[in-house]
Amino acid sequence: MYALTHGTLYTGTEVLHNGHWHSRPQEDCALVIDRDRILDILPLAALPSDCPRLDLAGASVAPGFIDLQLNGCGGVMFNDAITADTLAVMHATNLRSGTTSFLPTLITAPDADMRAAIAVVQDYRHHQPTAVLGLHLEGPYLNPKRKGIHNGAYVRSLDGAMVQTLVAAGDKVVKLLTLAPEQVAAADIQRLVAAGIVVSAGHTDASYEQGMAGFDAGITMATHLFNAMSPWQSRSPGMVGAVLNRPEVYAGIIADGHHVHFPSIQLAKKLKGDHLFLVTDATPPAGTTGIESFQIGGQEVFYRQGQCVSATGTLGGSALTMIEAIAHCVHQTHISLEEALRMATLYPAQAIGVDHHLGRLAPGYWANLAVFNADLEIQAVVDRGQWHPFTPQWPQDFP
Repeated sequence: MYALTHGTLYTGTEVLHNGHWHSRPQEDCALVIDRDRILDILPLAALPSDCPRLDLAGASVAPGFIDLQLNGCGGVMFNDAITADTLAVMHATNLRSGTTSFLPTLITAPDADMRAAIAVVQDYRHHQPTAVLGLHLEGPYLNPKRKGIHNGAYVRSLDGAMVQTLVAAGDKVVKLLTLAPEQVAAADIQRLVAAGIVVSAGHTDASYEQGMAGFDAGITMATHLFNAMSPWQSRSPGMVGAVLNRPEVYAGIIADGHHVHFPSIQLAKKLKGDHLFLVTDATPPAGTTGIESFQIGGQEVFYRQGQCVSATGTLGGSALTMIEAIAHCVHQTHISLEEALRMATLYPAQAIGVDHHLGRLAPGYWANLAVFNADLEIQAVVDRGQWHPFTPQWPQDFP
């Protein structure tokens, strides 16, 4: 057991500034961690005298960030090497930008690769259940007109055998499936949802009516809002209009300044409120240096001036980290830091139904934490109770 003291705590429901409760401004508090869980937030005076303490000297603490759409980072791409080693590199890279939990995302691929990803994620979760929360299958059941960088040779219809495979894997392994609702029968969507799999609308050319029908069938999310989906127009609201007109539908958004104009994020935030959350859609350049190009869907994607783009101008994921997305929300869209943090923690946890143990600083929750300074730079993380500092000012062997 150990305690973090004299820091600003963003709990998900309130902000405890510099370790002080609003109701008790003269009383310091401490975040107490017992093995891999948060034990409590206690008055400093109530801590046992023998409890190790780390003085955060005013640094901020939030729940560890949760990324529901991560293709790769740290020089690796999940589609290229569907292995536990790839997941380990992604997790280690994520920690340096405050992300402690993620969904490795397999974009449109053959059935054999999908089955391999299911097996790898299932095995990996036995020893890293809070790092990899499950698998995100982005495709292949997409609309070819909106496939983006995905390999069109593998875009196809959902067949009964794969429905059975996904249902059998269950929601502890296949957490999220992105599909085009106009390409998949409502009965198949209902069967996936009944198995606990979160179904998201993406890479879709659906009309407004088709989008609403998809939500009625059980779709509860939209993948990278605005990107690769039919737009909102005056006489054709499209999928974007359908998402914005259903308050209960969650939507991920890529706040890198390349995928979505910042005022569009502002407007989406006003309309979606606590159902808009951040994703990175990251690829190999994220969290590393020296990568000039990589492959997605059989195409070479070039990393130039912070943007990932093919030779034909198609965006191919991002080089975004979650702390950068939070900073963009704060500085470019004027969303409060407290709310931007919820967009990276509580809201994605709620979107996939893991908010009973992730996304908040509260007793009984996993001790996954991001520690950052006033410049929104990650200084340390706590990963299942283990302290990982990234700057010399923090003890390397605490507790």
